[in-house]
Amino acid sequence: MARHSREALGVVERELILLSRHSLGGRVSGMERKLDRSAYHLLSRMRVQGPMSIGELAEAFGLDTSTVNRQTSAMLRLGLVERIADPDGGIARKLRITGSGAEQLAADREATLDGIAELIADWTPEQVAALCESLIHFNTSIERLEGRPWPRG
Repeated sequence: MARHSREALGVVERELILLSRHSLGGRVSGMERKLDRSAYHLLSRMRVQGPMSIGELAEAFGLDTSTVNRQTSAMLRLGLVERIADPDGGIARKLRITGSGAEQLAADREATLDGIAELIADWTPEQVAALCESLIHFNTSIERLEGRPWPRG
């Protein structure tokens, strides 16, 4: 296992703090996001995985079920998701993205992509490829340690 200097680790830590405070859509592209951060994340996961129970969402994000229940209750009230019977015949009901939820997620995702495009407009294709590779490597390392891989597709 590679040992890294405290200085290098400090740079990574500082840059992650700075990254986590930025919203990549909205302010940069001029388009306001419609979804709050938790709805964007939960809907994004359901977009790639399909209907999920509250327990599955809690496990996927490493959150307490009461937190996910509160977040999904707000999404239900807004008509972003709906409760359905488990398509696999399980007992727990699942949440599925509604047409409105899919539309709002798509709009926010477009705003985010536009914001990213604006931020990296002067980057070379090689710089973008290096960022993609580093982010994938970083996130898959976290997922491996936590035992919660994100479905990529």
